[in-house]
Amino acid sequence: MSPENPLLTRAISLGHDKSKITEFYDEWAKAYDHDIVDIIGYVGHRVTAEALVSRVSGDAEILDAGCGTGLVALELKKRNAALRIDGIDLTQGMLDEAARTGAYRRLLPGDLTATLPLSDKSYDGIVSAGVFTNGHVGPEGIDELVRVARPGAPIVLTVRDTAWEADGFDVHIRDLERAGAIRLREIKHSPYHAHEGMLCRLCTLDAV
Repeated sequence: MSPENPLLTRAISLGHDKSKITEFYDEWAKAYDHDIVDIIGYVGHRVTAEALVSRVSGDAEILDAGCGTGLVALELKKRNAALRIDGIDLTQGMLDEAARTGAYRRLLPGDLTATLPLSDKSYDGIVSAGVFTNGHVGPEGIDELVRVARPGAPIVLTVRDTAWEADGFDVHIRDLERAGAIRLREIKHSPYHAHEGMLCRLCTLDAV
């Protein structure tokens, strides 16, 4: 595995501090796509879009949770232009960049470590790429995705490998399954940062 990019090293050292996370991503927003895709080789947006689009159809209502600059929505729209996608993100700078894509029905500020400004059982599918990682959102953030998903809706998310066991994602997802909140469809290793050999767990869950 190659040495980690300094921007990613800084990102995962933010220690779940919301003010530091917001400041960091506001500063990074305009250069984010170039840095993360071209330099780091990030592919989380592609693997999650591919996994989700095969599970939804027509003009399904989709939530892109932690939408960033809109990379996931653009990939979804390439595969199904009829999808109606809403995006939430903690950082206004990222939301401003996402708005420029034209891929979203609406964009809202939202914090996955708190209650989202969304109604129960609102979406036919949910995707979250690059959010569940060291120093960002812990496994409890999955609970809000489950809450806003309609019964049977697929929830597709990435979890960076270095956070999977260290932050308790493996245990939390199994607890959700045992509690009857989700059905676990698949957890598999997937490319994440291709230029650095970093992997993630690509998780596909169904809301109950």
